[in-house]
Amino acid sequence: MPAADDLFRPTSETADPAPEQRQRRVRAVADDAEPAGQRRPSGRVRHDEKMTVYVTSDELLDIEHARLTLRREHGLAVDRGRLVREALAIVLADLEAQGADSPLVQRLLDE
Repeated sequence: MPAADDLFRPTSETADPAPEQRQRRVRAVADDAEPAGQRRPSGRVRHDEKMTVYVTSDELLDIEHARLTLRREHGLAVDRGRLVREALAIVLADLEAQGADSPLVQRLLDE
C-alpha cells in the first residue's frame, strides 16, 4: 500500500510559477497567551461542550463569506466554529464592559 507522501507528491517537474501565479501562503491562526482581564475564545483546543445554533441560509453565507475574506485578504485560515467563537467572545466582552449601552442589548431591545 502506498504512503500518503507517495499519493500526494508532485507529478510534474515544472519550474516555479510566476510571482503573479503563485498562491499566497495562508497561515492558521495561533492562540496567543490570554491577557489578564480580557475575555478570549477557547481557540483550537478540544471542546467538551457542544451547542447547536440554527441560522438562515443568508446568515450561513455571511459567515462563510467572512471566513473566506479572512483567508483571502488577511491570510488567516479559520474554520466557522473558530470564527463564531471569536465573534461571541467580542460581543460578550463588550456586553461586560458596556452593559446596557452595548450594541447587543440595543439590538435585542429593538426587536
